[in-house]
Amino acid sequence: MLISIVIPVYNRATVVGRTLDCVSQQSHRPLEVVLVDNDSSDGTLDVLEEWAATHRSDNFAVKVERATACHTAAAARQHGFEHATGEYVMFFDSDDLMAPDLVEAYAKTVERHPEADIVLARARLQAQDGSQRELPFHSCDLIANQILHSLLSSQRYLVRRAFFAATDGWNINLLQWDDWELGIRLLLARPRMTALPGKPKVTLMASGDASITGTEFASRAGRWEYTIDVSLINVGSSLLKTEHKQRFMRLLEYRRMVLAAHYQQEGRADLARPLCQQAVAALRESYTTLRRTERGTQQEVARRYRWIVEPALRRLFAHIASGKRGAARIARLLF
Repeated sequence: MLISIVIPVYNRATVVGRTLDCVSQQSHRPLEVVLVDNDSSDGTLDVLEEWAATHRSDNFAVKVERATACHTAAAARQHGFEHATGEYVMFFDSDDLMAPDLVEAYAKTVERHPEADIVLARARLQAQDGSQRELPFHSCDLIANQILHSLLSSQRYLVRRAFFAATDGWNINLLQWDDWELGIRLLLARPRMTALPGKPKVTLMASGDASITGTEFASRAGRWEYTIDVSLINVGSSLLKTEHKQRFMRLLEYRRMVLAAHYQQEGRADLARPLCQQAVAALRESYTTLRRTERGTQQEVARRYRWIVEPALRRLFAHIASGKRGAARIARLLF
């Protein structure tokens, strides 16, 4: 079984070697690696080409591509996908790590579950001080947990090539949270799914200010909101039942409120206030619409929202803005 690994790279000349070494140590063969230089200016392309020339073999194909049009991360990943030939494809980031048996574990899982379109993997996050924590993983209520926890981040799954292509792939116009939006869209397509057993085989490396995503939100204001708006359109136009659409759209508005809380934490009340008001207004309207189509009067809806939902939202906003964790558990129950 040929599996392709797509890795976009941008100005990672000094760190990409660590990731590439993890790839070359994979126990599964045959393997195809597609490296996409996203217009780097620090010699990254030379590093990729040298590594490819050193490691390329009959059962370890390596392609080095150059992104030539749109230079978003999503465009580089899509470019790599279009040059991959494996029946199954993995996407990976240029500064993260994989266990030597990750691809082998994927292949064995697909052999046991040949119907699977997506195989999920558990992952851990390693902070800059070396400490690690396992990232949230859920095997049910996947769309909700994708919205809240980004289960399908780019490093955490194997996907059948034909299934991925049928979903239109990466949205190359997104500048932030492109893998989060894609994960929601993949799940809306109702894939057949399974997960790797055992402990995490993927380690995401927190790289601080060197991260492409960055460690703060305010400097990229507008980009995050746009991705949320795109995801709302995707959910709204899906074939889900109305009640499921409404629930997921409420969770997306909650995600908007979380973003507002991050702005508040960064001292940008000017960004936080209107965004929070937008999310709260949309949630209020969502609850009203939902209950009008089920049972009860509008007055009962207003009372329920005023006494339960609105106070909970205020507490959640303050909780997140103060830097505390765990709010997603409450959000799942609330929405």
